[in-house]
Amino acid sequence: RGDGGFGGPREGAPEPHKIPDRAPDMSVDAETKPDQALLYRLSGDRNPLHSDPEFAKAVGFPKPILHGLCTYGTCCRAIISNALDYDPTQITGFDVRFSAPVFPGDTVTVDIWKDKGLISFRARVKERDAVVINNGKCELKG
Repeated sequence: RGDGGFGGPREGAPEPHKIPDRAPDMSVDAETKPDQALLYRLSGDRNPLHSDPEFAKAVGFPKPILHGLCTYGTCCRAIISNALDYDPTQITGFDVRFSAPVFPGDTVTVDIWKDKGLISFRARVKERDAVVINNGKCELKG
């Protein structure tokens, strides 16, 4: 964790998107299921980090974690269904920074700020009050 296998310099990375300095316009709770990581394996990701408790402990987690792409999709769905009235055609791009793991069964609270042409968001796990996605940005048409 923390190296990503990149091997290059850490300096020069793009500045993270800044979350507005005000209360969110809405907050959405999205429950994950205890078996969600096992179901997500059907996408072809066989990484034991998401299914094997002993492997997860060996790499520094207390138990298997949810796939990052699943957490990302959970946030995208919360935004599309609650802030965009189920209309994904408005979206031109998504950008996030993962900051902590989600465990299967956690409730992910997505805080959403709406501005012209842009939705900012942050996701946190309700049970641990841990920010799991930070500096989220959903760019919109026009």
